[in-house]
Amino acid sequence: MGLYVQKGGATTAISDSELRDLVIRTIEKSGKQIKRLLLLPPDHTRLNSRAGRITEIIWELYGDKCHIDIMPALGTHAPMGDRELELMFGKKIPKSLFKVHDWRNDVRELGTAPSEFIKELSGGKLDYEVRIGVNKLLFEGNYDLILSIGQVVPHEVVGMANYTKNLMVGVGGRDIINKSHFLGAVAGLENIMGRADSPVRRLFNYGVDTYLKDLPLVYMLTVMARDEASGQMAMRGFFSGTGIDVFNAASALSVETNLQLLDKPLKKVVVYLDPEEFKSTWLGNKAVYRTRMAIADDGDLIILAPGLKEFGEDKENDRLIRKYGYKGTPNTLKAVAENQELRDSLGAAAHLIHGSSEGRFRITYCPGPGVTAEEIRSVGFEYGDLTAMTAKYDPAKLKDGMNIVDGEEVFYISNPALGLWALKKSFC
Repeated sequence: MGLYVQKGGATTAISDSELRDLVIRTIEKSGKQIKRLLLLPPDHTRLNSRAGRITEIIWELYGDKCHIDIMPALGTHAPMGDRELELMFGKKIPKSLFKVHDWRNDVRELGTAPSEFIKELSGGKLDYEVRIGVNKLLFEGNYDLILSIGQVVPHEVVGMANYTKNLMVGVGGRDIINKSHFLGAVAGLENIMGRADSPVRRLFNYGVDTYLKDLPLVYMLTVMARDEASGQMAMRGFFSGTGIDVFNAASALSVETNLQLLDKPLKKVVVYLDPEEFKSTWLGNKAVYRTRMAIADDGDLIILAPGLKEFGEDKENDRLIRKYGYKGTPNTLKAVAENQELRDSLGAAAHLIHGSSEGRFRITYCPGPGVTAEEIRSVGFEYGDLTAMTAKYDPAKLKDGMNIVDGEEVFYISNPALGLWALKKSFC
């Protein structure tokens, strides 16, 4: 166990040629004679991770030397179409190499995390057992090497994204996805975000260490940040290897580069959701998750969402969101207690908690033509007209950070997936 390759720092910018060399060194250090290779990158909702380019590099280097399968770690997200595949992975890789993860139907159940363990992780709030399962292809594909690829960045459910989450959620099954998300919601977003160690991380690590230990797994983890001078995304770090040291090294750099810690609460925050990346509130509520710890009581969060077309990434989660809405922890826990369908979909329940302001501040969604004002209000958000709001808070003119608009301080975020905004006192 340990690090194969590590390169990074707060001002590092890893070039494409350097990235290619780091990928080659990682695969060489695995010591594997590769005839069959499985890649587990994220989907296009992690467009800035550079995992798409890493996948493309691996195909360029090894596509004619071994059999390669690519399974985007969708979790509960919708399958990728050709347009999304090309956006994420380029146009060179044959579409036939891509496999779709079905979190409801294509999972091999491996065992359980016992209820006593969950009770310990939750501080006595939960005591259910969790069934551990991953896509059956990991076991049935007879792979010589499985590369789990992705970005480490603050995350609302587990604290810091990727590493074992890419397996337990990205290619995981219904029970571990639903119950891990609810464990995170019960533990409290504010207690988890931006921290490498969390109750959910311990559950994921348990699942992988207990049930996937015989798989030929190697992690490739990136840390990304926007370069202030160029305005472009820069790869600040690349870390690869087989154990938790890989994740801890990447997490330390992510904390340094992806957390924006503020001295005082923000009264007004405007977040732009790229229409290519954010088409649902299931994903777009990163605007809520990643800013909730920074917004003042009675403040305003305005979300410019031109690509919004739905609430959930699948029909069932969409239905549940429309029925129960983003109405805070007490209301959601009450609904869980009273409705079997929510108890059967604890991931959706957790999402409803995460997407709420808990009544502290206003959330105004400004969708394009794909979602109506009535739909927005029905799930507990306020509605804003996109044209009018974009004219006032123009993403082409605002800069990331504090701006003055009509004499008012407005904090602008061009992509909420890139970091976490919180008060310094939260991390003291």
